[in-house]
Amino acid sequence: MANFKTNDLRLVRNGMPAATDAATVTRFKVMDWAEKIRSRDVHVVVIGIGYVGLPLVLEFAKAGFRVTGYDKDPRKVEKLSRGESYIEDISSDSLRPHVSEGRLKATLEESVLATADAIVVCVPTPLNKTKEPDMSYIAAATDAIARHFQPGQCVILESTTYPGTTKELVAPMLERVGAVIGETLFLAFSPERVDPANETYGTRNTPKVIGGATPKCLDTCVALYSQIIDTVVPVSSTDAAEMVKLLENTFRAVNIGLVNEVAIMCHKLNIDVWEIIDAAATKPFGFMKFTPGPGLGGHCIPVDPLYLSWKLRALKYTAQFIELADDINSNMPSYVVQRATDALNAHSRSVRGSKILIVGVAYKRDVSDMRESPAIDVIELLHQKGAEIAFVDPFVPVFSEGTVTLNSLTKDVDASEFDLTIIVTDHTDFDYERLVRQSKLVLDTRNATRKLKDIPAGRVVKL
Repeated sequence: MANFKTNDLRLVRNGMPAATDAATVTRFKVMDWAEKIRSRDVHVVVIGIGYVGLPLVLEFAKAGFRVTGYDKDPRKVEKLSRGESYIEDISSDSLRPHVSEGRLKATLEESVLATADAIVVCVPTPLNKTKEPDMSYIAAATDAIARHFQPGQCVILESTTYPGTTKELVAPMLERVGAVIGETLFLAFSPERVDPANETYGTRNTPKVIGGATPKCLDTCVALYSQIIDTVVPVSSTDAAEMVKLLENTFRAVNIGLVNEVAIMCHKLNIDVWEIIDAAATKPFGFMKFTPGPGLGGHCIPVDPLYLSWKLRALKYTAQFIELADDINSNMPSYVVQRATDALNAHSRSVRGSKILIVGVAYKRDVSDMRESPAIDVIELLHQKGAEIAFVDPFVPVFSEGTVTLNSLTKDVDASEFDLTIIVTDHTDFDYERLVRQSKLVLDTRNATRKLKDIPAGRVVKL
């Protein structure tokens, strides 16, 4: 096997010499990747530096790699360039040393992709209005990579998607510009496993599933990710890795749908669902605790199972559990509004004209992320019924969705000024004892008031 000098890499990356065949480039790059990883001579570009991309950027920088966050959002790029964080789980103090040492950068310029050894794609994968996958972000990112393709690059897709995306969409787009998967380009899928506000599991200590388009692709990507992740879990293909992510979130969506329906049934049976769940959770085997709520939120659980359902419909199969869980979970905001209507009626009030305080509008506790938050539908439905809405959320300064735009009140808001207080998101920062003491009536959708004692009879209504 030929020996290559360091500057030979530049010759290959700037265009393959006429006398160099693809096999020679492949042999060079395979052994070069191992050496480059050991010497940290790898430039990683992360496309999309939000909740998924920014933690990856930080881990690669901490491991000693040169890393650049590429995003079309000027605000994120400007903040990261100054070493300032814009998500709760990443502190500015953890970013600044890497920025000041020149190891971590951010850019709006697509041309940075031509300088990358490894490219990680962390772009959104939303559903459109008919609940079908929107592949435009992945397609746009792949198209940009293709425009700046250099032989030997490693490309890893992390955006959650349906099984077959990497193989059927990403690979052909890269092959059209001359990339040979497994020889001149190493392609893999590795599903993100980000849980905002989780104080136990972060990027490094959460096991990472990786599926390669070929065995060489898998080996290369595993070697890279092993530098920043404690446990890497290889699977047989990109399809398998894509399916792993959908199973994880479908499991959660279906079980949440189950307990949401149990909550509805318990209300009809005049049974406290929270007591039932807590008692069932004492079983040390065969039961896993899930809790009901006002609906699903975040980018993953409300969305990802529907990617799988959509894919199966194309194969003339109905994913019945997914469809049923989505139906139950999607209707929970309407159920919350109905419970609010009933609670007000019981106190001789109608929704129309009532002043209602929404406590927490982020999709989950102690984050600022509003994506798919059930509070969006709860507020919109109450607004349509003629209620006067206000909200308080220390993480979300402005609520602007649909026909409603509101500024958050301060945490010391006097709840006595409202006819009804609805706890939608149970941030730990709220003084629930004060809220209940001041409120005329409380609808608690999260069991946030469970530890309070001496609550006046009828003051708190639970989901």
